[in-house]
Amino acid sequence: MRRSHYKSVILGTGSELPSKILTNVALQKLVDTNDEWITTRTGIKERRILEEGRSNADMAHRAALRALKDAGLEPKDLDAIIMGTVSSDYPFPSSACVLENMLGARKVFSLDVNAACSGFLNALAVADSFIQTGMIKTALVLGSDVLSRLLNWKDRATCILFGDAAGAVVLGASNDGHRGILSTKLRTDGSYVKELYVPAGGSLKPATLETVRKNEHTITMNGKEVFKVAVRSMEEISREALDEAGVTVEQVALVIPHQANLRIINALAQRLKIPMSRVMVNLEKYGNTSAASVPVALDEARRQGRIHPGDVVLLNAFGAGFAWGAAVIRF
Repeated sequence: MRRSHYKSVILGTGSELPSKILTNVALQKLVDTNDEWITTRTGIKERRILEEGRSNADMAHRAALRALKDAGLEPKDLDAIIMGTVSSDYPFPSSACVLENMLGARKVFSLDVNAACSGFLNALAVADSFIQTGMIKTALVLGSDVLSRLLNWKDRATCILFGDAAGAVVLGASNDGHRGILSTKLRTDGSYVKELYVPAGGSLKPATLETVRKNEHTITMNGKEVFKVAVRSMEEISREALDEAGVTVEQVALVIPHQANLRIINALAQRLKIPMSRVMVNLEKYGNTSAASVPVALDEARRQGRIHPGDVVLLNAFGAGFAWGAAVIRF
């Protein structure tokens, strides 16, 4: 890849969490479960549910405005909008295109990236590549998902896990050699497609009365297989990203992993030999927010003062596909 002298630096972050809170106790009225069972197995206590009538792009819009304000920029300053999502407002066009119109950003190109829970890291890598080649100077990168609308609320294996949220970062080109995105690494393995997917609603199996009756438009998951592959894959890709960045595990000030399950996060920290005091965890409040998970946690970590100038931060995620990735950033 042709590279310019630019690096991608994070100029601002923002997030949006719906106001509606669904607690574990409230879930007991919907499905055969209880707070202790959910907390013990996942670490999740509550999750946010997008209000009826609001869209994915609407949620992303609020996160985007906060990120732009944090960066001191306006929509007109953007060159690109890249959104990781699996819950677009429409089959087409992209939710990024809908968001572009909401922002009034008229001189950009916009696109969605579909990599499930790894969507934000894939979108980040795409935007970073555009900046490194000199094709663009600024990008709005988002992870935004409304998985509550893809759930079977009678399936306790899945409906307890997911929540809705949007997270955003503004990337800018910089010739400061000391900070910015140091590396991104991405992987997929399509042999696991049916371990975590939505069976119907695509061109292979369009919607019919029968697919709706069978709940085939909702998430189907083999949790044990996801857990087994996720921990190993996230460790391996994290080490590869650190090696490419020339950074050791000891130099990482904070790890921001995908917030899927506390057991996965604990296992990953143990394998990387990183204490939990250097790991960002907020899934007890939000659950698994898919592509929004990492950028929301990143924004929250910044607002909590857990990231300082010069800090090296490791991002990693794992999701359907299976798709996984990692990024190393110096702030």
